[in-house]
Amino acid sequence: MDGAATAQTLSRIGLSGLAVMGQNLALNIAEKGFPISVYNRTTTKVDETLDRAQREGQLPLIGQYNPRDFVLSIQRPRSVIILVKAGAPVDQTIAALSEHMEPGDTIIDGGNEWYENTERRITEANSKGLLYLGMGVSGGEDGARYGPSMMPGGSHEAYTNVKDILEKVAAQVEDGPCVTYIGEGGSGNFVKMVHNGIEYGDMQLISEAYDVLKNAGGLSNAELADIFAEWNRGELESFLVEITADIFKVKDEKTGNGELVDKILDKTGMKGTGKWTVQQAAELSIAAPTIAASLDSRYMSGLKVEREEASEIFKKEGLNEEISSDINSSVVDKKRLIDDVRQALYASKICSYAQGMNLLKAKSNEKGWNLNLGEMARIWKGGCIIRAVFLDRIKKAYQRNPNLANLMVDPEFAREMVQRQAAWRRVVGLAVQKGISVPGMSASLQYFDTYRRSRLPANLVQAQRDYFGAHTYERIDMEGAHHTEWSKLARNARV
Repeated sequence: MDGAATAQTLSRIGLSGLAVMGQNLALNIAEKGFPISVYNRTTTKVDETLDRAQREGQLPLIGQYNPRDFVLSIQRPRSVIILVKAGAPVDQTIAALSEHMEPGDTIIDGGNEWYENTERRITEANSKGLLYLGMGVSGGEDGARYGPSMMPGGSHEAYTNVKDILEKVAAQVEDGPCVTYIGEGGSGNFVKMVHNGIEYGDMQLISEAYDVLKNAGGLSNAELADIFAEWNRGELESFLVEITADIFKVKDEKTGNGELVDKILDKTGMKGTGKWTVQQAAELSIAAPTIAASLDSRYMSGLKVEREEASEIFKKEGLNEEISSDINSSVVDKKRLIDDVRQALYASKICSYAQGMNLLKAKSNEKGWNLNLGEMARIWKGGCIIRAVFLDRIKKAYQRNPNLANLMVDPEFAREMVQRQAAWRRVVGLAVQKGISVPGMSASLQYFDTYRRSRLPANLVQAQRDYFGAHTYERIDMEGAHHTEWSKLARNARV
């Protein structure tokens, strides 16, 4: 058989790791017309994927049952996507596959990996002549199957080898596929991590909007479903608002009594990307209070038993969970509250995205990644969990000014923040009065209020630092570092 004939029988790409995300991405690739080889250590997963490929349209998908046959079934230069649990399983998979790979071949890790692990693996791959991409994939199971947002970083040559596949497989929006070459090193993983941090913020803010509407406004699940559906037709149009509207409609089939959302334990799980985002913000000295508040809220939700006990203790002291304050004992104007919460949610979301973008910018500067923030917003417009109509406006804000200091000061967004701040303050104020915790909305409002003030009380903090630690301070009216013998001068002043 000559070389050309052999090449035709080989797959265009391979995918190893056939949990649901892996299966769905493999089927997506095959459906777009790219013959794909698949492999999984547990062989039943290979059979399951082959069965689905037949059922879902006799797709060009070939199952392989050992690493050698899998690698050799792919045309050169080979590109292999791995979708396994982050950490040690990735290293084990790379070791098993790279044994049979040749210089010029590419490994693409599609998991939620810590970016420094990717940078280590890039170096290790390079020593064997292999190319490497760390590629964030967002959109969950549906996204993987029908069009995710993908964030590949690492070897540009590796990206060009699979660009045609990724561009077809990605979600499609009016200005192109939701994939782009992110940058060098672990930039793809880092961008996906920040995407997840923003997602934490989004979900927390939506849950606070729900809490205020339900517990301060007395709205039913049916009313909430209608409100979120209506919001999804306007400026808040997004995947998370859309699915929230759906959630309120679902009945509890197990008991046949009421809606399922009310039967779910109020204890949030997490995989770690939100924590990484907050840790990186601290490392880079970037304020990300909305994302941090969202992470703290997940930790607090985990204290379910403690919270139940605390609730009982405070009830004995005469404090109900929702406090009815005299200031607000009058009946809440539902229509106005709904509109206020909509505006507060929108303004708070802008803060969350601003924090994420600032984190990307700071890391890009530190690592020399040269991230294009407008392009990051564009590839998040489709396929991913945080996809939202206002991402197009974020893209345009960075196109207008690639060096934008903060999303909030873009002329369009600044105007919107000002227009919405009265409603935003009313919602946070009402929640505070009623004892309903709104950490995300409060953190966003404090972020806005701090950023827009030309003078903060930090002068007093600097004076304190100089008093007890001789850390010095700068003056507003003359150059240089200054130190004062505060205690001596204060004693003399008292005389």
